[in-house]
Amino acid sequence: MFKEFKEFAVRGNVLDMAVGIIIGAAFGQIVTSFVQDILMPPIGRLLGHVDFSNLFVSLSGTHYDTLAAAKAAGAATVNYGVFLNTIVNFVIVAFAIFLLVREVNRLAPKPAPAAAPAMRDCPYCLSAVPVKATRCAHCTSELRSA
Repeated sequence: MFKEFKEFAVRGNVLDMAVGIIIGAAFGQIVTSFVQDILMPPIGRLLGHVDFSNLFVSLSGTHYDTLAAAKAAGAATVNYGVFLNTIVNFVIVAFAIFLLVREVNRLAPKPAPAAAPAMRDCPYCLSAVPVKATRCAHCTSELRSA
């Protein structure tokens, strides 16, 4: 069983997948930082000094100035600002992946068109004959051009 696992783990596809997952996780952290630290603060400022990560509704009915204060008090909250940040994260990651896949597909070699068949079947004896043949070499029947 150990030998089978080793063969599975050393296969190229598994290693490629592992590298992709690690790079993807790092890319996700970069995008999260971009959204929370660079993109959302100017948008919040344009919308009247709104901190999206601090937008929440307290389900207990008590007013808290910040999400941290509500959590410290143990209040149940609906954190819709954090949810908005997560949606923006997702859109940016999805768009970046779309661009990456589009470029990879554009750079990937195109499959060669299928070559025309070199042989065809004689309609009389069903032997394989060249496409350009006018007579079957096996039964000598006259063949129509294809």
